[in-house]
Amino acid sequence: MQTEIILSGFGGQGIMFAGQLLAYAAMDSGLEVTWMPSYGPEMRGGTANCTIIIADEEIGSPTVLKPKAVMVFNIPSMIRYEPLVVSGGVLIVNSSLMDREITRNEIKSLKIPANEIAESIGSKRLANMVMLGALITKLPVIPIESLEQALDDHIPDRHRHLLDSNFQALREGSVFEELKLIEETDN
Repeated sequence: MQTEIILSGFGGQGIMFAGQLLAYAAMDSGLEVTWMPSYGPEMRGGTANCTIIIADEEIGSPTVLKPKAVMVFNIPSMIRYEPLVVSGGVLIVNSSLMDREITRNEIKSLKIPANEIAESIGSKRLANMVMLGALITKLPVIPIESLEQALDDHIPDRHRHLLDSNFQALREGSVFEELKLIEETDN
């Protein structure tokens, strides 16, 4: 098994942190991992993406042409990466920041208002964790408990006070689609 994932957006949206967390969780679970960041000309506000490969055997190359999953935070990322997702793959879109429709119907997709969910928890900076929770629900490459453990194990001491809100953001993202279906059924 080898799973290729791309996370993409603007610098400052927590793309790299979410990718690192996913990589740590997989590594701590005994899987093979590569994590490759890519930055635009500016750190905050410029383009940022990272590629994560998770496998149960040695990884031959960190380069990904057709990812199994993509998580996008902005329209330029959507335009660039939606066409690359393999048929049957997963696309997670932060609908808080873009109104563009998903054009492909042969992939599993989810539009999630990550910023609004994050703000309801206490900070829009948690949107990356909301999106990551949604991603691992649609692409169960590792359990959410592994992400939480990796967060607990690898978060810098200066941010430990944010653990509970990060756990909550992961959980809210992981149940979003289920809650959305319940709401649609009630209406």
